[in-house]
Amino acid sequence: MKKIFGAKKNQDPPPSIQDATDRIYKRGDTVDEKIKKLDAELARYKDQIKKTRPGPAQEAVKARAMRVLKQRKMYEGQRDMLYNQTYNLDQVAFASEGIKDAQQTMTAMKAANKELKGMMKTVKIEDIDSMQDEMMDLMDVSNEIQETLGRSYNVPDDIDEEELMGELDALEADMDFESSSVPSYLQPDKETDLDSELNLPAAPSGHAAVPPNRQQEDELGLPTVPNASIRS
Repeated sequence: MKKIFGAKKNQDPPPSIQDATDRIYKRGDTVDEKIKKLDAELARYKDQIKKTRPGPAQEAVKARAMRVLKQRKMYEGQRDMLYNQTYNLDQVAFASEGIKDAQQTMTAMKAANKELKGMMKTVKIEDIDSMQDEMMDLMDVSNEIQETLGRSYNVPDDIDEEELMGELDALEADMDFESSSVPSYLQPDKETDLDSELNLPAAPSGHAAVPPNRQQEDELGLPTVPNASIRS
């Protein structure tokens, strides 16, 4: 069958937008080079027209210049057409890239959506609310425990606050009084006359007189015998 109908030739892939754009830019560069050559030729003809006198010679130079101008206009039209084609290709390329970006974005969003659905199956709002309630209850219990541990033991519960305020005012008054007066134990000692405080008699300067009714004693402390009694 292939010998009869012939084998189907492999078709080349269609050119991409970038390939078409590169080809048009190359053609545009070629046209620009031709326009530059024509501009140089026109400049030369202008100089010749200025140097030649009016007449057939000058008219011949003007005719050549007119021919070059016509070619230049034709190439300029081709260049404008190529520029329009590249502009259209750029617009198509921009739209194509935008569609590709949109496709990638949609693919990424679908994958993220699938992943989020899988994660949401393991996380429930009811479980979060229940956990928050348990945490609040635990915090309340913890506060009660701290208050219980910090409670004072010997403080009666039936204390009158007004009575306490009165005692506090009295304590402040005593503190003000003590701060205004110096205690006696902090005052300096005064020099006192010890003799006048004790009121002691002066020490005798001579021998003490023996009372008349008191019997004299000898060296051994025995009472002495009167001389008259010895003689008799």
